[in-house]
Amino acid sequence: MKTLVVDYQAGNLRSVETALRHIGASHEITDDPVRLARAERIIFPGVGDAAHAMRLLAERGIDRVMRERHAAGIPILGICLGCQIVLEATEEGGAACLGLVPGTARRFPSECGKVPHMGWNTVRSREDHWLFRGVPAESSFYFVHSYYPAPESEEDAIAWCDYGIEFAAAVERGSLVATQFHPEKSGEAGLQLLRTFVEAG
Repeated sequence: MKTLVVDYQAGNLRSVETALRHIGASHEITDDPVRLARAERIIFPGVGDAAHAMRLLAERGIDRVMRERHAAGIPILGICLGCQIVLEATEEGGAACLGLVPGTARRFPSECGKVPHMGWNTVRSREDHWLFRGVPAESSFYFVHSYYPAPESEEDAIAWCDYGIEFAAAVERGSLVATQFHPEKSGEAGLQLLRTFVEAG
């Protein structure tokens, strides 16, 4: 099954493509909403400004397609910015987001220390969650972000990280999973997570 990687001028596409090629995953990068509307599996990466990204998604009609694919139960993996804008809103620019997961992307408070949070940090995943299958407990993953996902329901969080505060490092709602960290930049643990996603189902 081919995985489509969404190109909306906010994706960390080169690193994601390199990682998918490394694990031998059939994939295609596209900004075509027609192709995405037929996708059987989607990776939704991203770095940068959430409000700007939402404008681009709306201009291309990709926001509507993402909602439709999620409603249809198509597996979706959000990464970094793609983990924040699957929520209802973000404090970054006060933008409305895709609304696939109830909650808000919040900025780290100043008492957390240096912002952005950048570098390797331990992630504690929900016990026996399928996305972390084959990943050693409390593995470290690579983060670069100033905002973090704050789902409305604790049930939507599947992994956590501490950076002055404990925050959700990964969320899930229906067929969607999303990681605030970058699996494509996180060595073998990240590659295993990507492998599990593209081979699931």
